[in-house]
Amino acid sequence: GAGKSVLFRALLGLVPHQGEIIWKKGVKIGYVPQRLSVDRGLPVSMYEFLRFQGGDEEVREACSLVGIRDNAMLQKSLGVLSGGELQRVLVAWAIIGSPDVLLFDEPVAGIDIGGEETIYKLLFRLHEEQGLTILLISHDLDIVYRYADLVLCLNREALCFGKPAETLDSASLAKLYGEAALVHHHHKT
Repeated sequence: GAGKSVLFRALLGLVPHQGEIIWKKGVKIGYVPQRLSVDRGLPVSMYEFLRFQGGDEEVREACSLVGIRDNAMLQKSLGVLSGGELQRVLVAWAIIGSPDVLLFDEPVAGIDIGGEETIYKLLFRLHEEQGLTILLISHDLDIVYRYADLVLCLNREALCFGKPAETLDSASLAKLYGEAALVHHHHKT
C-alpha cells in the first residue's frame, strides 16, 4: 500500500500519473510482475509461452541465462510449474529482446528460501554480465544491502534516497516501519 507497484506501472506507462517520466530514446524495458496466476489446466508449455515473446534462438538464449537448459523442462505446462520455476520463466520472458532496464516487482514472492537466493543471484549475474539496469522492489533489507547500489524508500511518498548503508539508518527505518524498527547488520562467515 506504499505505492511501489503503482510506481512501476507508472514507469511502464500503464497508469495515469502526475509529473513526467522520461526514458532515454529507444530504451527497452523488461518487466516481471509481483504475481502471475496461471490456471493449472492451461495447455501451454513453457517453451510455447516464451515463443509469444521471441524467436527460437532468443527463447533458448534467455532460458540458458536463467538456468533452464533441459528440453524436457521446456515442454512442461505452465500450470504445473513450481513458484521458482515460474519465476525463472518470467525472468526469461523479461530478458527476451535484450532490454536495457529490468523492472522486478517483488521477484521472489511465493518462492521458498533456496529459490529466493537463486533468483537474486541470477538477477545480480544478469546485471554484471549483461550490463542491465535493474529496478527491484523488495522488503528484504538483507538483499537491498547486498545487491542494491541505490535505494528509494516509499511509504506513500519518497522518504529517503541514496546508498543503502548511508540511507537505511534508524530514522529512515522508523519512518518506513514504525518507531520500533532497528538495524542489525549480520556479517555472514
